[in-house]
Amino acid sequence: MKRLSSRPETTGGLAARLLPAAFALALSACGGDATPPASEIVTRGELVLGVEGEGELRSSKPTPLNVPGRNWATRQVEWMLPEGSVVKKGDLLARFVAPDGKQELDQALVDLQRNALARIAKEGELQAGQGRVSVDLSQVAVQLGIAQRYADADLGAFARNDVLDAIEDSRYLGEKQDTLEWRRAQSGSRGGAELAVLDAQRATFDLNAKTRQADLDALELRAPNDGVLLLTPNWSGDKPMVGASMYAGIEYGSLPDTSAMEVQIDLPQIEAQGVAVGNAVELHPLGRPDQRFTSKLSWVASAAKTLGRESPVKYLSMRAPVPAEAVEKHGFVPGQRFAAQVVLAREPAALGVANVAVEQQDGKHWVQVRQGRGFVRREVELGVRGTARSQVLKGLEDGDEVLLSAGGQALPIKGGDAEEAANEATAADGDATEAAQ
Repeated sequence: MKRLSSRPETTGGLAARLLPAAFALALSACGGDATPPASEIVTRGELVLGVEGEGELRSSKPTPLNVPGRNWATRQVEWMLPEGSVVKKGDLLARFVAPDGKQELDQALVDLQRNALARIAKEGELQAGQGRVSVDLSQVAVQLGIAQRYADADLGAFARNDVLDAIEDSRYLGEKQDTLEWRRAQSGSRGGAELAVLDAQRATFDLNAKTRQADLDALELRAPNDGVLLLTPNWSGDKPMVGASMYAGIEYGSLPDTSAMEVQIDLPQIEAQGVAVGNAVELHPLGRPDQRFTSKLSWVASAAKTLGRESPVKYLSMRAPVPAEAVEKHGFVPGQRFAAQVVLAREPAALGVANVAVEQQDGKHWVQVRQGRGFVRREVELGVRGTARSQVLKGLEDGDEVLLSAGGQALPIKGGDAEEAANEATAADGDATEAAQ
């Protein structure tokens, strides 16, 4: 018969017996709170991969409208039609004023008058100089004739000293005559050059005056054809308004040709991978999904770029034409915003997998596929890749279960590096147990 001990159990022995049980309860409680793994069943069916974005309706054949005038003349908007107005050919679109233009024209006219007065004064100066030279030449000619007569006279009829003086005067007067003729020729050449300079200045002043007058005459902007008025923002994003200062020759706006419309779509570069000319596009105005229609990309930019200085994000631009019947049916106008979905792939029977389930290593793609109570690592070949899902060409079958997220549990994974790591860990545990024994 077994004797029962009446000695009470010590506190240390009781704690040693209760600790493993408490630890097991804690582990079971933590296991119950862990997030279960997430997975999906791959099913063959219709697969549609696309990228969503927005775009603006515009004309593929816009008529540019520039501020009237030339040479970057300053303009100020006095009156203008509001953006979106439907106009006919010849309608007044905007009227400008040029406060500095009148002053510049007056200055050009004053320069012309000064030039005319300077030419008149120069012509009078040249005529006076020519007249003085002509008088001197006449006097020298008379004196030279007298001197030459005495020089050829008989030496016996006059005193010898008078004959010598006459010969000396004849030689001096001949030199003086040659000098006066040279001065007259030089005066004519120099005077002609000075008049040519004044004429060139007059031509410049006259051209300036005509330009200023043409700038004052070009203060109205009229429609070259029928269309809808669209205003062009400047480098800071501000559109023309009454009272704004503008320069002649810069773009004021455009008159789109409504018979040739297109939507320009700007997609973030990270989402526009794989977009190419010919991809189908589903479009509809924002807030009007009932006006949906389909088109195809006709142009894709070769490189992405930023849309403004406020954000460094780069966008890839692309264009899709809008059918003329859709424009006529729904009354689309330039400037409308459209919701766009660029279809990268549309397969009636294909396999697709979520991008979060795909791992990439050494240029290959892998997924974790259910096998028993764990998952096995399997290589797959992908086709078109969308922002959320990708097309699977090889590696998966209809009905395979693919791991999306392991959650808070450590799942057994077979195959590849994970299986080798698990085998090594198991072997290390066995060695440790043998050493303990």
